[in-house]
Amino acid sequence: MLAVLSGGGTAGHINPALALAGVLQDRGWDVRFAGTPHGVEARLVPAAGIPFTAFEASGFNRKHPTSLAKGVAKIAASTRKAERWFREIRPDVVVGFGGYVSIPVARAAEKMGIPVVLHEQNSVMGMANKYLAKKADAVCLTYEHSLQCLAPGAPCRVTGNPVRRSVIEADRSAGRALFDLTDDDLMLLVFGGSLGARHINEAVVALKDQLLARPHLRIVHLTGPKELDAVTEALALTEDEAARWTLMGYQDRMGETLAAADVIVSRAGATSLAEISARAIPAVLVPYPYATEDHQTINARSYVEAGCAFMVPDAALDGDEFPRALFALVDDEGRRASQTSAARAQKTAQAAEMLADVVAEAAAGRCSTVQ
Repeated sequence: MLAVLSGGGTAGHINPALALAGVLQDRGWDVRFAGTPHGVEARLVPAAGIPFTAFEASGFNRKHPTSLAKGVAKIAASTRKAERWFREIRPDVVVGFGGYVSIPVARAAEKMGIPVVLHEQNSVMGMANKYLAKKADAVCLTYEHSLQCLAPGAPCRVTGNPVRRSVIEADRSAGRALFDLTDDDLMLLVFGGSLGARHINEAVVALKDQLLARPHLRIVHLTGPKELDAVTEALALTEDEAARWTLMGYQDRMGETLAAADVIVSRAGATSLAEISARAIPAVLVPYPYATEDHQTINARSYVEAGCAFMVPDAALDGDEFPRALFALVDDEGRRASQTSAARAQKTAQAAEMLADVVAEAAAGRCSTVQ
C-alpha cells in the first residue's frame, strides 16, 4: 500500500504527518510526502528518510487582489503536476495535514478517485482543511468540539494529534542524565515553542528568587534563539545559580528533554500540547493571545477542563495567577499526580495508531464506517 502525505507551512503540520508515517511504515506501507520547496517540510521530511516531492503553493492577502490570482494559478499548476505524479506512483490514499500545498494534492486525488483523509491539529479548522473537508472521505480531528466546524453527517473521527515516536519513546533516565539530574531533583521545563515566548520568559525571570529558594528545583529554560541573550542578561545568574538553571536558545533533543521534566510552562500550540499530553506532564499553559481565532486558548480549554493542566491567560502573567498556578504544581506532589493521571486518560500517545486505522479504512474503501 502507498500513502501520500501532504502538508506545509509549519512544523505543527509536519510533525503529526511524520508520526503517522512511522506507524504506516511499521505496518508495511510505502510513504511519500508532498510539500512546498522552501517550507520546513523540505528539510524535516528528507531528514526522516521519506521521499519528498515539491509543489508550489501560496496563500493570498485580501488587501492585495493580485496575490489571489497568483495563488490560484499556483494551485492549478500544482494540481496538474500532482495528477501526473499520481499516474506514475498510483497511491492508495492521500492524507492532508493542512497548509496551502495540501489543496492541489488533495484536489488531484479527488479528480482521480483516490481516497482523501484529512487531519486537523487545532481546535479551529484551518482554511485548507475546511475547504477540502467538503469532499474528503474522512476527516480526523484532535478535539471533539471541532465537529461544529463541519457539516452534519461528515465522515469524522476524533483521533487526537499524532506525536513523534522520538517523544513518546524517549527514555526518562537518559533525559535526566542529559541535564545531570539526581533522583531528588524536580525539573521545571519552560518553553514557548520553537521561537520562544518573550512574555513567558519575562514572567519566569521575575520569579527567579522564589524558584531558586526551592533547593530541590532545577530549571531548564528554552528561551528561543532570539531571546537567549536578553534572558541571560536579565537573570544574571551566579555560578552556583547557573548550575541549577540551564538556559538554552533551542533544544533539538526535545524528546529526552520532555521525558526528564516534572512540570512544564508552555504555550498551547497543537504540537506542544500533544507532546505534553502524550508524556502526561503536569503543566501551566499560557496560550498565545494573537493566534488565529484564539485557537490556542480553545486548544487548551478541554485539556484543562479534564484536569490535565492549569491555564493562565497571557494578560495575567504579571499578576498573582501565574505564580499561584506554577507553585501549586512545583510544591504539591499530589496535584502533579492528579494531572498526570488525567493526561494519561486522554490516550494521546495512541493518536498516530488511531489515525493510521482511519487511513487504512479509507484506502480499503470502508469510509462509510467512520463516524
